[in-house]
Amino acid sequence: MNAENHHVSVGLVQMRCAPDPAANVESAAKLVRQAAAQGAQIICLPELFRTQYFCQTENHANFDLAEPVPGPTTEALAALAAELSVVIIASVFEKRARGVYHNTVAVLDANGAYLGKYRKMHIPDDPLYYEKFYFTPGDLGFRCFDTRHARVGTLICWDQWYPEAARATALHGADILFYPTAIGWHPSEKARWGAQQLENWQLIQRSHAIANGCFVVAVNRVGHEGPADGGIEFWGSSFVAGPSGDIRVRAAVDAEQVLVSQLDLGDIERHRTHWPFLRDRRTDAYRDLLSVYIGEQHKGEPV
Repeated sequence: MNAENHHVSVGLVQMRCAPDPAANVESAAKLVRQAAAQGAQIICLPELFRTQYFCQTENHANFDLAEPVPGPTTEALAALAAELSVVIIASVFEKRARGVYHNTVAVLDANGAYLGKYRKMHIPDDPLYYEKFYFTPGDLGFRCFDTRHARVGTLICWDQWYPEAARATALHGADILFYPTAIGWHPSEKARWGAQQLENWQLIQRSHAIANGCFVVAVNRVGHEGPADGGIEFWGSSFVAGPSGDIRVRAAVDAEQVLVSQLDLGDIERHRTHWPFLRDRRTDAYRDLLSVYIGEQHKGEPV
């Protein structure tokens, strides 16, 4: 594939998630078909689309929702990918072994082949986002996959706040960074901080596109999940950013939506030659990035 002369259409499936996993898989398949019918060649589903976002509570019964990867969900999606000749990027609650679970993305090629998986590296632990209770941090590193239509990098939700994750994945040669996502507002916070939170979420990912000269695709769920007087209101707003950080398409805040955007992979070369951030990196000077924190020195020890 000559990326400089290659166009690819990406599909973003922004969906509501019901309590029944089987119903969610069926809904996702219908929306994937819609995206394919609109010309999408690489289609991404939201984070943990098979279920409602169970990490709002610490409940051991939720471990029963996990499955192997590859497993039943990836096998069903692989058959769909082969039927439609599309690439599918799907986030699954992975059971690796007894007591070891991951938040995992599987990449299924346009012929139905399972290309591999990425396990979420950064695991949050915040009110209503109790992911450390469920997920072991990923141990596969940052990964890219050569699909029929483009070389894609996969990251997941909380990973999207880390420039290091985007940079490492881009350095593996990603044309497009995909971020399956489950993020929204605490209803009690929305009035005061909601607009800023959403703007920050968009800005950090647009900055990844600019700094790495690649495309960024963020795919969120939508709808309220949890108690009526609490829970999370997922803010949708799935979007595609170009290498210059420009928003190509953006979904609504409060509705299911299938978006399709055609990307000119030649934009990557044009951006990187005009803004040569990768050329001018000082890899010899970045050792400090391996430290958790570098502050004032006291007796030769960092604080």
